[in-house]
Amino acid sequence: MNWKNVTIVALISIPLLVILALGFGLDPRAVPSVLPGKAAPECTLRAIGGESRALSSFRGRPVVLNFWASWCVPCEAEHLLLQDAARAYGERVQFLGVVYQDEEENARRYLAQKTSTYPQMMDPASRCAIDYGVAGVPETFFIDAAGTVAAKEVGPVNPAGLSRTLGQMLARGMP
Repeated sequence: MNWKNVTIVALISIPLLVILALGFGLDPRAVPSVLPGKAAPECTLRAIGGESRALSSFRGRPVVLNFWASWCVPCEAEHLLLQDAARAYGERVQFLGVVYQDEEENARRYLAQKTSTYPQMMDPASRCAIDYGVAGVPETFFIDAAGTVAAKEVGPVNPAGLSRTLGQMLARGMP
């Protein structure tokens, strides 16, 4: 055994393993999004089985932009909450689901079982997700009526947070 090689490998590997171990358990929210307070990145999304539409075409009312996938267990837990909220807020708030790193057919099957009360969009080549800095799903962005990102939620949205954020955005009124 060549002790020189073992020593070199240990000197490189041990610090890397320590850094990796320290990163486990860190909150993904520890690195805040730079988007809140800035203009929402423009992107074009294609409705499942439908036409493409620019995100800016929804200006004039708040938008809840939810990135999800059919394989995402936490996404399933928040799906019902978002459906109920979309019904409750009606035309005052535009909810949009964005399928993240998933196949359209998988999303169709999922939605056939779960239903959807608001548009579900495909993100070709994940361009929109990249522009928004999506690291995983679910992630939700709240965009005010003027097209500014008001907030970002990493992980499943909760009813109180959803209500509070939308209430604040609606209280500010239209641009």
